[in-house]
Amino acid sequence: MDTIAAIATATGGAIGIIRLSGDMAIKAVNTIFKPINKKQFSDMPSRMLVYGNLYDRFGNMLDSCMAVHFDSDKTYTGEKMAELQLHGSPAVLSEALSALFEQGVRQAEAGEFTRRAFLNGKMNLMQAEAVSDLIAAHTLESAHNAVGQISGTIANGMDELRQKLINVSAHFLAVVDYPDEDIDPFLESELKNTLFDTENKLHKLRISYEQGRILREGLPCAIVGRPNVGKSTLLNALVGFERAIVTDIAGTTRDTIEEVIRIGSLTLRLQDTAGIRESEDIVEQIGVERAKKAVDEAALVLAVIDGSDELNEQDINALSTAKDSKLAILVINKSDKGLTKQNIPEGFEHIVEISAKTGEGIDKLRDKILSVTGMNNVVFDGGIITNARQADALNRAEIACRQARNAAEFGMTPDAILQDVESAISALGELTGQSVRDDIIQDIFSRFCVGK
Repeated sequence: MDTIAAIATATGGAIGIIRLSGDMAIKAVNTIFKPINKKQFSDMPSRMLVYGNLYDRFGNMLDSCMAVHFDSDKTYTGEKMAELQLHGSPAVLSEALSALFEQGVRQAEAGEFTRRAFLNGKMNLMQAEAVSDLIAAHTLESAHNAVGQISGTIANGMDELRQKLINVSAHFLAVVDYPDEDIDPFLESELKNTLFDTENKLHKLRISYEQGRILREGLPCAIVGRPNVGKSTLLNALVGFERAIVTDIAGTTRDTIEEVIRIGSLTLRLQDTAGIRESEDIVEQIGVERAKKAVDEAALVLAVIDGSDELNEQDINALSTAKDSKLAILVINKSDKGLTKQNIPEGFEHIVEISAKTGEGIDKLRDKILSVTGMNNVVFDGGIITNARQADALNRAEIACRQARNAAEFGMTPDAILQDVESAISALGELTGQSVRDDIIQDIFSRFCVGK
């Protein structure tokens, strides 16, 4: 396999690192790097950081730097590896790469180091995808979940479930091959219990994907209501500073205003929208249409009313779209003015009273948001699925286990049960990479950055 090299650090840092992997990694560095102690770099012990001078392809000194090499049994990729730790000048790093290319090394493709780690059995596909999640993590919770997956929190459990299904498959294969032999009743019950237990565990993991998607992408949230109910004041209260202009003039907010905030472990992508009402003002009409679109696209809607005032037709129109949302919280604002509760609209399961102006009830609203989104008391130990490919494979494995269990319950022939068990085994193999197509592997690693 070719020896590859790539810059593994971001541009502009004080230190730049070039990574190499492959049989020629140590030899290539040995040619262009000379230790200060006059020894050969290749003769230095594995994992010992060595100080020396680096030379370009023309033999000119390029930098004074550090270098280290690793034996294949102790590396990320499962191959011989080496690293050069240079000053972070893009020109120096580029010229160092050119010198390595002169030695027969080639530029690494996106994600090729991790792909080699996967192909060489250093990690399974779920762990490899978690590396990408860790690189892209914007929150500490995302990082914790990714690290947990890299350590095998989910993958090890999936391997155990897959092995149990393989054992089930072996029993049914024996019955198919020797049809005159009946399955022992005790064994038959045990096999059904195995299928039921596997189905439940797969289901529990699969439904964590919604939390994982929120963890990775954040939750789009629209604040909606008629003009002058306090939507912009609520945005400012949640954000913690005056992000939106607030006046007593109806129609002040004419476009959606977006802001990203953190509430506990939840990243909320807030949108303050124009007040929904009929208007002859063309600009305001456009804002109203954008407000309705924001509600349609939001995963959570904060439907705001003025609790100190009677509901009117504008309120009803503004709230009608919010009721159709998957998740909606009725926010009764202006509690500091005294609430008129006899006209609270129906159809909202979740209701919070606040004063966006004074801040009263804002903490309760934050708690309610965490509760309705399922992001309260979540443990980010790697047990949450964060990508659609994994969720799809889990779903197919779960369905196949259920079908196999139902087939066994209805007394169907062993070959019919076996077909569903084999489908579940195949889906779990896709999950961890034991039976996944090459084009899927290529697509997964193409999303990685170069150098990882």
